[in-house]
Amino acid sequence: MVYTVYDFSHDIAEILVAIINWVNNGLGWHGWADWWASFNTMHILSLLIQTIVIFAVSFMLCLTMIWMERKVLGRMMDRRATQVGPLGYLCNFADGLKTFGKQIIIPQGVDDMVYTWSTALLIGISVLCAGAVPISDQIFLLNYDVGVLFIFGLFCLPPLMILIAGWAGNCKYSVMGGLRAATQMISYEIPMLLCIVAVVLAAGTWTFVGLTEFQAEHGWFILPMFIGFITFFVAAIAESERTPFDLPEAEAELVEGWQTEIGGMRWGLVMLGDYFRGYVTIAMMVYLFLGGFAGPDILPGFVWYLAKVFIIWFIYIWIRASLVRVTTDIIINLGWRRLFPLSIINLIFVIAAKYWGWFGW
Repeated sequence: MVYTVYDFSHDIAEILVAIINWVNNGLGWHGWADWWASFNTMHILSLLIQTIVIFAVSFMLCLTMIWMERKVLGRMMDRRATQVGPLGYLCNFADGLKTFGKQIIIPQGVDDMVYTWSTALLIGISVLCAGAVPISDQIFLLNYDVGVLFIFGLFCLPPLMILIAGWAGNCKYSVMGGLRAATQMISYEIPMLLCIVAVVLAAGTWTFVGLTEFQAEHGWFILPMFIGFITFFVAAIAESERTPFDLPEAEAELVEGWQTEIGGMRWGLVMLGDYFRGYVTIAMMVYLFLGGFAGPDILPGFVWYLAKVFIIWFIYIWIRASLVRVTTDIIINLGWRRLFPLSIINLIFVIAAKYWGWFGW
């Protein structure tokens, strides 16, 4: 029997209920014992603990990605900085405390409700996407039948939130940054979706676990769908607004893009949300083309999954250290005139392979 995160959460819930009942008995509140021990209460408490555990793991993954980016960029650029904690890992926590202490200033003329809720929804959607991606067949929040479609559907909402946040800032730099971000992200979402459709068509499932099991039996999709992998990889970098596709921020010409009028802890959470979205693109790449958490039995599945995630993240960092920002026309032309046709070619190839039974599909 597989011991999942829900089983772990249920055990923790039983311990908490036992402690609560002990305290209630000590206070003379004997009528609450049956309510705490009921199935519905235990189930809800277990789900709540499971959610906290999954989001905590996702949060630590993103902090580790930030730490890794700083260390690798520092080595590649031959730069050194003050380190806090072992190997500088606690620098993220120090930066978080510093940002948390900064005053949140709302500029004059902004639409308060839209300004606040657009950034809050952007952060919430990014965190939800990261938490909903399973780390293995044992570590997951929900195992639903349309997991890939659900994640991508959530992932399509940030461009709208970014556009609204830029407009609500009542600043020409934030408006231009929001327009650039929305245009760029929508341009690259279509090739990503076509690549996802090709993989799902070949595997015959929308679940992350199903994709992993299919590739464990028939081989990784990166080999027969190499064009689709490259297309998805480039589109994922652009969708994450990372170099060389970080034009929506463009601090040299737009101050800080759509984030110009966002400050304090709100800005820190928005930046953290960018890393959550970057993690989601990498996680989808791992499940779609690199076999998910499948690997030799010498190591647990989550170890193989994390190894693949951080290898791709290293390539992300390498690209950031090596390439310069490209212009708007290059970004749009690459999305519509290069990646879109390649994604169509990849989809036609998969349809043909599925029809004639190539690769055992």
